[in-house]
Amino acid sequence: MTNLSVNIKSNEKSYPIFIEDEDKALLKEKILSFVEGRNFLVIISEKVEKLYGKTLKFPKENVFILKDGEKEKNFNNYKKITERALKMKLTRKDAFIAIGGGVVGDLTGFAASTYMRGIDFIQVPTTLLACVDSSVGGKTAIDTDYGKNLVGTFYQPKAVFINPNFLKTLDERQFKTGLGEVVKYSFIEKSCKCEEDLNLTNFLSEKAEMIVNRDERVLSKLIEICVKLKISVVEKDEKEGGLRRILNFGHTYGHAIEKITKYKKYTHGEAIVEGMKFAFNLAVKRNLIDKNYKFLAEDVIKKFNFVDIPEFDMEKMIELMQMDKKATFDKIVFILPTDYSTVEAFELDSNCLLYTSDAADD
Repeated sequence: MTNLSVNIKSNEKSYPIFIEDEDKALLKEKILSFVEGRNFLVIISEKVEKLYGKTLKFPKENVFILKDGEKEKNFNNYKKITERALKMKLTRKDAFIAIGGGVVGDLTGFAASTYMRGIDFIQVPTTLLACVDSSVGGKTAIDTDYGKNLVGTFYQPKAVFINPNFLKTLDERQFKTGLGEVVKYSFIEKSCKCEEDLNLTNFLSEKAEMIVNRDERVLSKLIEICVKLKISVVEKDEKEGGLRRILNFGHTYGHAIEKITKYKKYTHGEAIVEGMKFAFNLAVKRNLIDKNYKFLAEDVIKKFNFVDIPEFDMEKMIELMQMDKKATFDKIVFILPTDYSTVEAFELDSNCLLYTSDAADD
């Protein structure tokens, strides 16, 4: 078992992260040991409940089953969860428990941050994407008709329980979408300012086949590396005032892909991979990196056989990117590579993007 911790100095908030490849039947007792009160509400993915509900053995009266899909991260389900908690008479000493992927974690965290002005919540990620990224760091949100994650809060969990055993039943496409975020960490590692030299790019290159085949030990190590990098960033910048923006590498263009395809055609990870490709091309055009590094990055990406996404009308994409929550008055914020495993934030205007996009596929 690997025990990590997040220490947020700004609000003296710290919480443990447990990475343990153990029998899932033992999880319930460990999770409930972090519930200070006597009552709790479990918000669980419909797929996870079907697969593991009988193993986890939470009482039905304490369980809210959330249908799967990004579209479920909405105001209506937020209302259902909070009203269910009120009906159960949950107090501020009780807890919400999120068991599922990023959608479950984001929605549960947002509901927890606003219920009674803040109730404890515990993260139990069951997808690779949630394990390496969304379950750690305290970002919570719901989606609106205007875009993804535009209504949300920063609210840290009480604890995070990561069990790689859940990944055995994860479908191939969702596993790959998690790998998209994993690859992202390899390209931003040095900018994360982690005290350890984790060499994620080399790890991905050397262990690619074992990762794709879901070797348990390799996956546990991979998750540990990504979580350590995420912790390093979050501890230094909880609310994205500066450093934490690097975690959005690939996301500005990637979110626009998700929006233009109405969140139905591509997964988050698939869109982010395409966003990273766009960022590398843009960085070459702006002479931030040389083509050799771009080619090296593309070789890493190719090892995991991500789907190819066609180009979209650039004017429409710019319009969507201008609605991104990271955008400023007249600029679009891009995280771009500047050196090996190093990125920086740049504020670019739309004319710059139109000028460089015509040569994006050198």
